[in-house]
Amino acid sequence: MATRKPNHKSAKRWVATVTTDSTHPRKGLFTKDAATIARSLASKRVSPKGPQSGLRMLNYFINRGGKGLSASRRRVLERAKSIMMRRLRSNRSRSRSR
Repeated sequence: MATRKPNHKSAKRWVATVTTDSTHPRKGLFTKDAATIARSLASKRVSPKGPQSGLRMLNYFINRGGKGLSASRRRVLERAKSIMMRRLRSNRSRSRSR
């Protein structure tokens, strides 16, 4: 009896099977600079559930791009991610001090 090998290619591409329509960033947003990306993804218009949702969307986009992202584009996206994380941390510390 032959055993089947697991399909490792599909395991690497999990992000390709995700379909969501919960947020709507404007077309071409991820080609902008880091500050613009962070500001837009933190807005209620794009991320109705708040900046955490925008951060997840950005992380999803980075994962979806995978090896296809150029090094410079990845740096810009990672910079946008760090800007958003810094804002989230500062908002949390402000809300705790109240």
